[in-house]
Formats: sequence, C-alpha cells, structure tokens
Amino acid sequence: MQIQVVLVVLVASTGVAAAAQCECGFLIEGEEGQGGPWIFNEAVESAFGRIKDIGDDERWVRQEFDVSAVAGRGKYGKAFRVDKVQIGSGGVELGVGSELVQDDAVPVGELDSARADLHWGSYRAGIKLTAVPGTCSAFFWYFNDTQEIDMEFLSHEYSAQTRQWPVNLVVQSRKSQEAGYDAQKTGLFRRIMLGFDPTTAFHEYRFDYLADRVVFYADGNKLAEMVAGGDMPTSSGHLVLQHWSNGNPLWSGGPPREDALMTVSYVKAYFNSTTSKAGRQACASDAVCRVEDVTAANASTGGAFLTDDGRRGGSRSGHEDESGATRQDVVATVLLLTCMGVVLVSM
Repeated sequence: MQIQVVLVVLVASTGVAAAAQCECGFLIEGEEGQGGPWIFNEAVESAFGRIKDIGDDERWVRQEFDVSAVAGRGKYGKAFRVDKVQIGSGGVELGVGSELVQDDAVPVGELDSARADLHWGSYRAGIKLTAVPGTCSAFFWYFNDTQEIDMEFLSHEYSAQTRQWPVNLVVQSRKSQEAGYDAQKTGLFRRIMLGFDPTTAFHEYRFDYLADRVVFYADGNKLAEMVAGGDMPTSSGHLVLQHWSNGNPLWSGGPPREDALMTVSYVKAYFNSTTSKAGRQACASDAVCRVEDVTAANASTGGAFLTDDGRRGGSRSGHEDESGATRQDVVATVLLLTCMGVVLVSM
C-alpha cells in the first residue's frame, strides 16, 4: 500500500494562517485500499457559532443576484439576498422566505467562499436542515455548470413516519449538460437514505474531491463514491452554501408555506490550490496534524479546529483534550512514510 501525499506551499496572503504545529499539512484518513491517507497543506476553517456578524468574516461572501424562472427551470424566480444570510444562535442561517418578492421570485440565501482556487481536498460542513417542506438545502463545490460537486437535501422528500431522509449526491459533468443537466442519466447521481433525521440536530456532511474520484460522507460514514474517468472535475473552484426554492415540483418543490432556515455551524476545508507549488523542502519534524472525523455528537461545534482562525473565540479554553486536536508524532510519521512509500502529487 502506498501513501498518496498532496504537498503544497501555504500561500501567506490567504489570510488563513495554519497553526505552527500544522505547517507541514493536514492528514486525512482514507479507507483501506483507497489510496490514502492524504496530506493537504492548506486549510480554511470557519466556526460560525463563534462570530457575531457574518459580514466580518472576509473568507465568506453573501450573495445578491436574481435568477429568472426560465433560467432556473422553475415556476418562480430566485432572489438571492444578503439579508437571508445572518448569524443566529447555532451558526450562520440561510433563509428561504414564504412570500414572493418582485417579479414573482422567492427570497433565498447563498454564502460563498471568497477563495475560488480550491482544488483537490476534503470539504466538510456541520448543518442542521429545515423540516419545512419546499426548499433545497445545498453544500457544494463549483467551478462551472459542467464541473460541480453537490450534496443537496430536498425537504419535501422527508418523512418521519416512514423514516425517509434522503440526500442527493451529484457530480455535474459535460454529459449531464448534454442531458439537460439531468445527472441521473450519467451515472454520477446517487440518492442515499440517511440513517437519521437531519432536521433535529447538526450533522457533518463531507465530500472528498480527489484526482480520480469523489467520495461522500455523513458523520464520518461513507455514503457513496463516484468514479467516471474524464467526467470528473479537473479544475479549482469555490465552496457554496445555498438554501433556495423556485417551485419546481421535480426538485425543490415549494415555495415553503412558512419561512425556512438551514443552519450551518461550521465549515472545514483541507485542500491544495492552483496557486500552490508542490513539495516542501524543510518541515518541522512534528508539523503534520491529523484531521479528526466529526460525528453527530460534536457536529454542532465542529470538534477540533487546527488553524488559528478556526480556534478563534476561545472554545478550546486552552485544553488540548477538549478540542481533540492531534499532532502527528514526527518519528511515527517519518517511519510510516519511509516504510510504506510516498507518492507526491502536484498540481
């Protein structure tokens, strides 16, 4: 078994300074036989429950734009508004309004990462979904309409009576474009039942965008893996948190009969980027940090944060055991890499 390592230089101008003990990267565990683990050398960690105003976080940008009913393939248009993205008691709240605004549009919310150079990496978010029928909650990576990785949740599909809570996993490609953006016709679509009610508590949703595949998780448990050769994304893009409705009965349904909220407690992204250079000539011997999986037990807080920005707010209270942060022992790391073989993957 080989260890596939993605080593890149952390760009100082990103505004996200990795903690000193992680200066040589963030280790992501992979399944046996899946080519991992991987080490990514850049990180963006945001604990939304620790900030008072989302507008103060320059790493995220609230969106304001309009999508017509025709362009959005819906019964109504979508009016993305900054006031639909606000900090609440559990984190950042993305709202969908129940009353139409100008031009018969549904008021909705979107929050995007400021960085648009996110390439291969592991992307995670702690989310509590709405129980109000008629909206689509989404956590996704986007370059363009033919290179997109989606986790989408349709509240009208939920049924507590039958314990049906699906998540729609999508990788948009050129083939899906040719099929009218119906990824179900390309093999890059999965509808997976979650083993829990996503509306009653926070859970971590995650996708790993790798060189040859995309793997989806919920609370650290694998949901699906998609491999499709040349149809997989190859570019860098940005992260999007979105909550919307346009009345399309085949997707979002709605609009909701009452205002609906999707709440995001945190986002963690460990990745390499197009602006990074492969390789690091000299690293502190104990400067690789292992990223701990988050479960339903700590998805409301996000568990361990390994960067200065992620830890800001004092949630760790100075106690390492409470945060769960893990530093890789240098001797063990060096021996592991030496004995098992290392594959350096550059951009």
